[in-house]
Amino acid sequence: MTDVEQRRCTLRERKRRAVQDDVAAIAAELFVANGYEATTVEQIATASGLSPRTFFRYFANKESVITHMFETTGADIADALAERPSDEEPWIALRRAFDGLIRQLTEQPTAVPLIRMIYDTPTLYAGQLRKQAQWSETIAKVLASRLPQSLAADERRLRAGALASAGVACLEYARLEWIAGSGKGEIAKLVDAAMSAVSPLPGQ
Repeated sequence: MTDVEQRRCTLRERKRRAVQDDVAAIAAELFVANGYEATTVEQIATASGLSPRTFFRYFANKESVITHMFETTGADIADALAERPSDEEPWIALRRAFDGLIRQLTEQPTAVPLIRMIYDTPTLYAGQLRKQAQWSETIAKVLASRLPQSLAADERRLRAGALASAGVACLEYARLEWIAGSGKGEIAKLVDAAMSAVSPLPGQ
């Protein structure tokens, strides 16, 4: 692929993602207002200014719209983790890497009803759990580089996977508690408490 072709491909991908982001934002509002089951693809497409046929160029089905909302979460956490100081303890660095997602949840007006809807819809929640398993794998690859290089590669990979999975589980449980309280508490403090239950964080 030439440089020109590559730039065109990248531009097309950016445009595609921009459309997907817009449709997902509109769909979130419809889901919150009308419920997941009651919201149809036709309604999402119409509200987005698309035909149903065009909608299916961007999403396989209604569930994939929800999946898209969390598509880059694992990579975003991993990127934030990679930017933490190299001498920072892995568990502490992982906690700080969650800050971006926590901020997003706190600032997004539809976060609480949308996530509650996911928890209340078995197919959506199953998809969310699958996605979180992928987050753990992505995060573990970055965590492995923070563990002692004196460890055998297999052991380092195992420890990184365990740390990443534990961190994501703490994040998920904190989010459950946050939603149970209708978002009135501070999710950051809930994440701190959950992770400190596994291994103490500074100030906890």
